[in-house]
Amino acid sequence: MGAELAIFLVFVGCCSNLVFLELLMKEDPGGGNLVTFLQFVFIALDGFIFTSKFGKVSPKAGIKSYMILVSMFFVSSVLNNYAFNFNIPMPLHMIFRAGSLIANMIMGIIILKKVYTFDKYASVFMITMGIIICTIMSSKEVKSTVPATAQVVATSALSDFFWWTIGITILTLALFISARMGIYQESLFSKFGKNSREALYYSHLLPLPFFAFLIPNLWEHAIIAWNSPTIYIPIIDINVPRMIIYLLGNILTQYLCVSSVFYLTTVCASLTVTLILTLRKFLSLIFSIFYFKNPFTIYHWTGTLLVFTGTLIFTEIPLKIQNAIQSKSEGKKKKL
Repeated sequence: MGAELAIFLVFVGCCSNLVFLELLMKEDPGGGNLVTFLQFVFIALDGFIFTSKFGKVSPKAGIKSYMILVSMFFVSSVLNNYAFNFNIPMPLHMIFRAGSLIANMIMGIIILKKVYTFDKYASVFMITMGIIICTIMSSKEVKSTVPATAQVVATSALSDFFWWTIGITILTLALFISARMGIYQESLFSKFGKNSREALYYSHLLPLPFFAFLIPNLWEHAIIAWNSPTIYIPIIDINVPRMIIYLLGNILTQYLCVSSVFYLTTVCASLTVTLILTLRKFLSLIFSIFYFKNPFTIYHWTGTLLVFTGTLIFTEIPLKIQNAIQSKSEGKKKKL
């Protein structure tokens, strides 16, 4: 895989993955753990066959070195998906996760004793304000994510808001766990080298036993998926539950997304990867708003603009573009 192909697959895989995820969450908001489990199983199976060669190839970093990384990856993945249980709409979920730079900066200051320049602090302030604006505006429009037809008892505005605050707390916790995981992953790569396929495989294989604690939840939502309305597939001449189709689409696109991102971390600078993921999140957000008709006010747009502008400033993209233009201009002058 070349860098260009990996970038293309990030956009195709990650954006389409969120489409399938939103389709699933609209039918079963509590099915996040099932989605995560199936993703992990598929990627672990692929790694067992093609990376470890059926267990014949030992990991360069060692199993023990991966356990801490795996634990954080598992917890953050489950928390991010579990947040959909608590009245968190998809656009707010994406905007909130775009605030990872805030968590990374805080963890960098605390753990690595890093000191940042003024423009870094300014950009993080913009991101923080953007997320706060979107969060406050979303809190005024909190609705239960459980479909009305599936509600045993009608929910009240107060109970919807209470569970929404729990969802925000879960997303915040997942954000800081992901930031800590990123710092640990950097130290792991610097010590043992950047082995993207190996890291992808073990980060999905080792957490699988943890899902034993979620078996009742997984079974419950697997039944919901199996009993969902069917879609006729003319090629094979059968009716298939549509949530099963959504799950298959989500699993395959997640594999494309995650494997491409892991590969990019080994061949591209972290700045480039951050820019690609930021653009991907922005496109996913726009698509989600228009295609799924999610409520989005002028205040949400203002907050979103602050988040993504702050992200671009933090990654120094505008400065690099300006320097590139100046270099090109100076090169032309020298030729003249």
